[in-house]
Amino acid sequence: MRLLVLLTRFGLLLGLVLLPGLVAAQQPAAPRYTISGRIRSGADKSVLPGASVAVPALGTGVTADSTGLYSLLLPAGRYQLVISFIGYQTQTRDLNVTHSQRLSFSLPESNNELGEVTVVGSGTLAQKLQTPQMSVERLTTREAKLLPALFGEVDLLKTLQLKPGVQNGGEGTSGLFVRGGSADQNLFLLDEAVVYNPSHLFGLFSVFNPDAVQSVDLYKGGFPAQYGGRLSSVVDVKLREGNAEKYAVSGGLGLISSRLTVEGPIAKDKGSFILSGRRTYFDVFTRQINKLNENTKDYNPIPDYYFYDFNAKANYKLGEKDQLFLTGYYGRDIFGFNSTNGFNFDFGWGNTVGALRWNHVFSPRLFVNTTVSATRYQYSIGNKLDQFAFSLSSDIQDFALRTDFEYTPNEKHTFKAGATATSHQFGVGRLQAGSQDGSLNIGSDVTYAGQEAALYASDNFRVTDKLQLEYGLRLTGFRSGSDVFGGLEPRASARYSLTPSTSLKASYAQMYQYVHLVSNSGASLPTDIWYPSRLNVKPQRSQQVATGASFLLFNGQFLLTDEVYYKWARNQVDFRDGAQLFVNSDLDAEFLFGKGWAYGNEIYLEKKQGRTTGWIGYTLAWTQRSFQPQRGTTGINNGKDFFPTYDRRHNLTVVVLHQLSERINLTGSFVYTSGAPTTLPSGRFVFQDIYGADIEAAPIYPDRNTYRLAPYHRLDLGLVYKLKPRRGESDLTFSIYNAYNRRNAYFVYFDQVEDEQTEDITSFRARQVSLFPVIPSVTYNFKF
Repeated sequence: MRLLVLLTRFGLLLGLVLLPGLVAAQQPAAPRYTISGRIRSGADKSVLPGASVAVPALGTGVTADSTGLYSLLLPAGRYQLVISFIGYQTQTRDLNVTHSQRLSFSLPESNNELGEVTVVGSGTLAQKLQTPQMSVERLTTREAKLLPALFGEVDLLKTLQLKPGVQNGGEGTSGLFVRGGSADQNLFLLDEAVVYNPSHLFGLFSVFNPDAVQSVDLYKGGFPAQYGGRLSSVVDVKLREGNAEKYAVSGGLGLISSRLTVEGPIAKDKGSFILSGRRTYFDVFTRQINKLNENTKDYNPIPDYYFYDFNAKANYKLGEKDQLFLTGYYGRDIFGFNSTNGFNFDFGWGNTVGALRWNHVFSPRLFVNTTVSATRYQYSIGNKLDQFAFSLSSDIQDFALRTDFEYTPNEKHTFKAGATATSHQFGVGRLQAGSQDGSLNIGSDVTYAGQEAALYASDNFRVTDKLQLEYGLRLTGFRSGSDVFGGLEPRASARYSLTPSTSLKASYAQMYQYVHLVSNSGASLPTDIWYPSRLNVKPQRSQQVATGASFLLFNGQFLLTDEVYYKWARNQVDFRDGAQLFVNSDLDAEFLFGKGWAYGNEIYLEKKQGRTTGWIGYTLAWTQRSFQPQRGTTGINNGKDFFPTYDRRHNLTVVVLHQLSERINLTGSFVYTSGAPTTLPSGRFVFQDIYGADIEAAPIYPDRNTYRLAPYHRLDLGLVYKLKPRRGESDLTFSIYNAYNRRNAYFVYFDQVEDEQTEDITSFRARQVSLFPVIPSVTYNFKF
């Protein structure tokens, strides 16, 4: 009954929201003609999602969808089309519009990796100025591969950390904390399928292989209605389709890992494929070191660790109007330790993802994408001590179906609508323990099920040449057992052009999150559990408003944006002190609920033309949380507001890419952030149990996170040198991570200071632990 009421309300509200656009779309107008087609790379004929097609004379334009398809409605007349995409040469096409026609474009790669020869007032930067969408960043692999990287391993998520509004979780991690949100409030999509753990190597690298990725879109606010399920951000990753012209092999050899990619056509003008894999080889070196030292005194073996992953994608045309896309991902992290005293420890975790998408074009104005996907994240821990063995595992499995329609009735409106349905299976804890002789065997299995669904509709309405609106509604629902939750999520954004080079923007979005990440903060390994909304665990909710201004400067060479945001959240989840998170059939009782809010100002200056490109980003931000006394506890921090560990007051990033010559590219990035909040003892309480016993000193802790670590800053430098092989392409990429050897704090602990003569403890001294000094690296990349 509750779901029926929500559906009724959704229908009524949706009608009220979209009625103006529907009425306007039916008004008689002068004849318009449809110009549509696909935009592809000239090198391998792969599609270029997000490429822009602009008509400067009319001040209008569109971006290609995930299949490279674009559609424009133009009045009769002569126009110049400008087609552009990052890293590719911009094309112009004179067009006499007298009838509807299909025009596809192939953009050749730019000689300058990031430079573009663009028509003034058009291109990627101008498209950002004209769209009502704000708080979004687009990144391509071509950009990321030029930037210096830790151990030479290119990481797309670490590159996103260089954008304003995105905080990293600490030294060397790839976790994202976006506009005051926690790590589990980010939705990661790989070709429409959810990825639950986007990290390898305990968070140092992401699971997204740069050789297989076409582009990454990061939404920080003003979320389009088709996205939902998380509160803080959406990271939409699109894989490449593979070379449709010829077979090609590419890859790289680095200090800690190697990559190999094979791609080519399936059938001429019908389809293509790409297969990509990579593996680290820490274990190769550590096993040799262990073998050399196994007979030495006090031998302490080094644990085994490595990760590997595979990406695959294929596409095939069934006809002029139908195309199929198949995506697969499989990745695992393996950690093992075998000691000489009979203690063995094994830990593994990873993602498995599959998606099948069908794209059907009803007409140049109407098309649909339908996707069936399956995803699973799992981890397992096993250890053995002599005759006793213990294992613990957890996982989450999804089966999802979604369909998305897009309809462009005229040049003023673009309607989108769709639905999603997901079946969740949560394996919260599976415990097996016992002895090899069978004298003791115990087991436990805690599982839950949940069903999640959503309907959405939106309209992009070009009211006038100066004013453009995008508005919509999303109805979401979740059921776990007999517990049902649901809500409406209105979305709206607007753009008003003051001048051809200046626009004002504003957005509002409400979000619901029905699945929660349960993380054991005391564990040194990523033993995370995904948990559904049920019983006393209510869905998390957030609302965000943002406003800003965008400016094209210096004849369109620079884009300057300034955004201010405020976000408030309810039902934020944390855990009571001493919470038992594993193999607990009543995990609901361990939760505490509170509220949070975040606000800030993001300034961003970007340049994508010429030999020198890059960006500067600065964020001034505040993030706070509050957990009042509840469930017989004092709450968190005795109910007082506190700053979470990912709160950073100041965040500055500078990225510069310079093409020194046709064969040499120089790159550099500088990062500065305020120190992370932390809790340190403010003093010690000295006591003695009984007379003559040792004197003990117990720490006295103030309120949570009242101290801050030292500011974090780092300079990375890189050089890409293109070689001239007889066949194909190759380069050497040199990187220097932390070039001036800044010892940034990972954490702080206190060491006892003893009197040399009496050996009495006289004081305590704070010591800082740092992870990475200056680290040079070199990677050989090839393609033929």
